[in-house]
Amino acid sequence: MLKGKVALVTGGSRGIGRAVALKLASLGADVAVVYAGNQEAAQGVCLECQERYGVKAQAYRCNVADFGEAKETVSQIKKDFGTVHILVNNAGITRDGLVATMGEQAFDDVLAVNLKGVFNMIRHCSGLFIRNRGGSIVSVSSVTGIMGNAGQANYAASKAGIIGLTKSVARELAPRGITCNAVAPGFIDTDMTKDLQDSPLAASIPLGRMGTPEEVAEAVAFLAQASYITGVVLQVDGGIAM
Repeated sequence: MLKGKVALVTGGSRGIGRAVALKLASLGADVAVVYAGNQEAAQGVCLECQERYGVKAQAYRCNVADFGEAKETVSQIKKDFGTVHILVNNAGITRDGLVATMGEQAFDDVLAVNLKGVFNMIRHCSGLFIRNRGGSIVSVSSVTGIMGNAGQANYAASKAGIIGLTKSVARELAPRGITCNAVAPGFIDTDMTKDLQDSPLAASIPLGRMGTPEEVAEAVAFLAQASYITGVVLQVDGGIAM
């Protein structure tokens, strides 16, 4: 159980992030829901956390790719909640295209949000974890970062970068009692993958179906509570990348 803990979830207004926020709330954690644009959806997640599980939940608009904005957001969350015990880096975007024709902006935007955003949040939360003499970081990577995917060179690079960042941070912060892990979802039924349901890749999933955001959330919650697991990448992919 996570009663008395504070969880910060980026990209928390929909999809996997929403499922993670609700799962952690169901375990008793207070939740800071960080979102990029959809205030109504983020507020809805907070309201659901409060009404269903009786925890404190508050929404914060933040462009995680902006170092200063991320710092200000973490500072405000500290003021409102006292501290942060669990950081879930879930915010992510796609700008798909073939590498031969991909524009520079499409590459830069994806790396800025998906990878630099993770660094920014870890950087600004790590001081809180060190003062707490413990903490848990779980970042959402992707099987695309493990096996690659045509048309997603930028996305795959960002998600592979999360894996390297996770392992390095795990080594740095382990002496402080702080764990840092990643989950690597496969094809999960969200708004971002609605166009992939009939694709050959989706059809090749050994378990025969796409996963659900709740199944990813279960893995995140497990790692958030695992005191003797750090530096791992837990695949939640129906076997597609085995």
